Amino acid sequence: MVFSGAVKLGDLNDFIAPSQACVVKLAPKSKVDAIELQVGTVQLPPTKKDPKGFQQTQLSGDAVKVSLQDCLACSGCVTSAETVLLEHQSTGELLSALQSNKTVIVSVSPQSRSSLGVLHQISPCETAGKLVHFLKSVGVSVVLDTTSSRDITLLEAAQEFIARYTAKHMEYAAAASSGVTAPMSFDQDEQQHSHAQAGHSNHPDRQPNRSATNDVSSSQNHDGSASGAEQEAGPLPMLASACPGWVCYAEKTHGSYILPYISTTKSPQAVMGTLVKRFLGQQMGLEPGAIYHCAVMPCYDKKLEGSREDFCIPGTSVPEVDSVLTTAEVQQLIEQQGVSFADLPCAPLDSLLGPGCTEDQLYKMHGGSGGYLEFIFRSAAQQLFHRQLPPGPLPMKTLRNADFTEISLDVEGRTVLRFAAAYGFRNIQTLVRKIKRKTCEYDYVEVMACPSGCLNGGGQIKAHKGQTSQQLLDKLDQHYHAAELIERHPSENPIVPLVYKQFVGSRVYDAAARDRLHTSYHHREKSLSTTISDW
Repeated sequence: MVFSGAVKLGDLNDFIAPSQACVVKLAPKSKVDAIELQVGTVQLPPTKKDPKGFQQTQLSGDAVKVSLQDCLACSGCVTSAETVLLEHQSTGELLSALQSNKTVIVSVSPQSRSSLGVLHQISPCETAGKLVHFLKSVGVSVVLDTTSSRDITLLEAAQEFIARYTAKHMEYAAAASSGVTAPMSFDQDEQQHSHAQAGHSNHPDRQPNRSATNDVSSSQNHDGSASGAEQEAGPLPMLASACPGWVCYAEKTHGSYILPYISTTKSPQAVMGTLVKRFLGQQMGLEPGAIYHCAVMPCYDKKLEGSREDFCIPGTSVPEVDSVLTTAEVQQLIEQQGVSFADLPCAPLDSLLGPGCTEDQLYKMHGGSGGYLEFIFRSAAQQLFHRQLPPGPLPMKTLRNADFTEISLDVEGRTVLRFAAAYGFRNIQTLVRKIKRKTCEYDYVEVMACPSGCLNGGGQIKAHKGQTSQQLLDKLDQHYHAAELIERHPSENPIVPLVYKQFVGSRVYDAAARDRLHTSYHHREKSLSTTISDW
């Protein structure tokens, strides 16, 4: 297993390999002795004196228990196969859950679906259908696509950005509320009416009615004073929060200085965990603890995200995501079961709408990492400046390298929006330096730890012999944006208004939505031994 190396940046490379011992020590009177360690086993062999001149941890040969939560709180190696055995985040743990009395629900990311589809040379819809059949054949009860949680994440992130932008640029707050509305209605009759007007085509002139939702004007009280949402608005640039490798790096390396810039909106994995345990579970008549939720993701760092205490059922220790399997691990499970994946029949995806409901169509967004930059840029252009941008991918401008791109919106000769995408830690470090020096020119940055984004995640299936990484990435991109996948505005997802009406109980980015669909970050202290090692 290979992690992003998010915390170890001394070599100034992407996918930086860990180069130090685990900081969890076995010495007597260690502070670690007082910590209750629960999951995972690591055998750390005795090592010779570090060539840098510092003595590595010496062990007696006994095993030490290390949990994923320990790894989140640590500033040493980001867990790797050579350091920590992730017993709690494995196919074996999933198979064990299938033998228990829990209801097992699996959610699958679009990037993982594409990786499996390219390997087996089948279409996106076939891939989804065959994966559903396979998972249910081993005992999984419900298989979901994470598109719905991504749609909710996009809506929340867009409104969070607009709240931040209008808090900083008050001159645009009135313009944002003058006839341009936010992206969703919660009134069922009005929602049906707006969809009847909009249709479901991708016609460039389509402009759905979005009149009943949380528009920017709601951030002002009747007396003109700032509402709670505006008072809590964070600074610009707003930085994407969907990548756990980036978030871990920010928490451990830059701490409280950079954390306010990171979007508080949960990632699609975390939103799906909330919906599975607290929304779908209720419809199925199940308590959160009676559900085992496994997420299939393109990245090993998602395992760390799933283990965060922030993503437990409030007031309990029940995680909303019990385990995370990478795409490669799912493929290993398929091979272990001795089945020919391409020859399996197809079964329909299940739906968050409840038991008996299925999904018969797959949807897509531009960009290989969830479409954050694209959607937020379009939403801001429309709501703040009344600009309806043409359909299709945004014309991004490449800067210092292919993984650092930007786009801007000019109104009456003035640049009013400037967004960027920064992938890989070299570009992330450049971005962080600009923010610290207060020279960052961007309003929003889509930040991803992996070069080329989530399609190139460390947990994806690797290129076969004779195939270059770029060739594989090109095929993944084609599969991820295949013509059979339909583009739609997130508000057109029928699950979205149901979630806000029945579960959230408020409009997008209102207080109740921020309570259930947003999170917070923590400055994690760096140990002295790690600081010395990083010199």
